[in-house]
Amino acid sequence: MRLILASNNASKLREMREMLAELEVEVVSQREAGFDFEVEETGATFAENARLKAEAVLRFTGEAAVADDSGLMVDALDGAPGVMSARFTGRHDDPDTARNALLLEKLREVPAEARGARFVSCVCCLFPDGSAIETRGECRGSIGFAPRGHNGFGYDPLFLPEDFPGRTMAELRPEEKNAVSHRGRAVRAFVRALRERRARDRDNGGNGGKLC
Repeated sequence: MRLILASNNASKLREMREMLAELEVEVVSQREAGFDFEVEETGATFAENARLKAEAVLRFTGEAAVADDSGLMVDALDGAPGVMSARFTGRHDDPDTARNALLLEKLREVPAEARGARFVSCVCCLFPDGSAIETRGECRGSIGFAPRGHNGFGYDPLFLPEDFPGRTMAELRPEEKNAVSHRGRAVRAFVRALRERRARDRDNGGNGGKLC
């Protein structure tokens, strides 16, 4: 069974593979499937952008496609950077360090008690038969005053999850991060929904739960 991940992000690909391993689903990147284009993320929400990416890859490959759109929402910035998390500096190709530096600058005068934030992830999986699975996950926490840790990516070195007081997301072991992360929660909900879909197919004498 194969799913095309609507991303070339190596970290996302690794996390998705790890979390779908129990279902024996092969996950390949869009580039590995021959789709080597950037999908314009014009949606106003994470859910809309996830669907846009999955739709583009499904149309191109004809195979089931799964997309994640995620980002950071900071209370003191009225929910920014939000859907612009990867383009916070104005350029998608800027390194994570540049985005983290900009976030720290914008929060320079904000005290610890007002630095609440949440990571949000929306997963959308579209199938060739026109059906879909869409899930959402959140991880609440706060923004630190300096980056710490070498694991993870994106804003992980600044984000202090409520579930692990005093440690940034980038200081967590992979299994710890997957247990509490926004993407981990969204993907686990997706795995549950995918398992239920396959069970229904078997019960109905359908395709035995095949994805495509």
